Amino acid sequence: MLNALTVDVEEYFQVHAFEEVVGRENWENYESRVEASTSRILDILAETGTRASFFILGWIAERHPILVRRIRDAGHEVATHGYGHWLVYRQTPDQFRSDLQRSLDIIQDITGEKVLGFRAPSFSITKHSLWAVDVVQECGLRYDSSIYPARPLVHNRYGFPGAPCAPYLIRPGLWEFPMTIVHWLGRDFPIGGGGWLRHYPYALTRWGLRKVNAEGRPAIVYLHPWEVDPEQPRINGSLWRQFLHYHNLDKTGERIRTLCREFYFAPVREVLGL
Repeated sequence: MLNALTVDVEEYFQVHAFEEVVGRENWENYESRVEASTSRILDILAETGTRASFFILGWIAERHPILVRRIRDAGHEVATHGYGHWLVYRQTPDQFRSDLQRSLDIIQDITGEKVLGFRAPSFSITKHSLWAVDVVQECGLRYDSSIYPARPLVHNRYGFPGAPCAPYLIRPGLWEFPMTIVHWLGRDFPIGGGGWLRHYPYALTRWGLRKVNAEGRPAIVYLHPWEVDPEQPRINGSLWRQFLHYHNLDKTGERIRTLCREFYFAPVREVLGL
């Protein structure tokens, strides 16, 4: 089965786990590492002959246009992660529309190609911000990949219990490709993405993705460039948040390499047939 591999292109200091420590007004004061870490991912994908979707922050694209073109020229899909990494449900519809359109204008100007897909920061399209789906469609996009169809295990930043688990038309002409969960022991567990890819033993990730495929569902795997950068500067958040962010950073690259050899992956637009 063809699965989707995705990369949310953002800096290590832009994650919401550290937002109380690192204010947006200080982003420019931190060392940028996104080009080097994204390059590591691109090298792994080239080595394994894998193509992916890169959801790029407009803030990043604005400062690293050569990186955006490199991603595009390597045959990957360039999609948007919004501009300023704001949680959707903390914005008004007008603010969200402005942020999304700003990112589209920047990215499409760099690539000269229409962007088809969007992923909300921290999967923040929930029951309380479902209006954002209409805005996504109004901005001319063909798919969204922002819904996490279960309760999160470790925090409450996202989660849409009861939402469909397989890709579906959330509006006529607009696809939703939700994050992958695996049903086990009467509960829903996240599988194959971000921290779960790092924290779970690899054998558990393999088992979960195979189970999902056996059920007839394509899986979606996601990661961030900072997750293949164990030398990144440390940020002094709470001990719990530091553990979640830094645990197994030295293993992510090899796990992605192994996944690409054991499963078939493509950009989201191709899995959806767009």
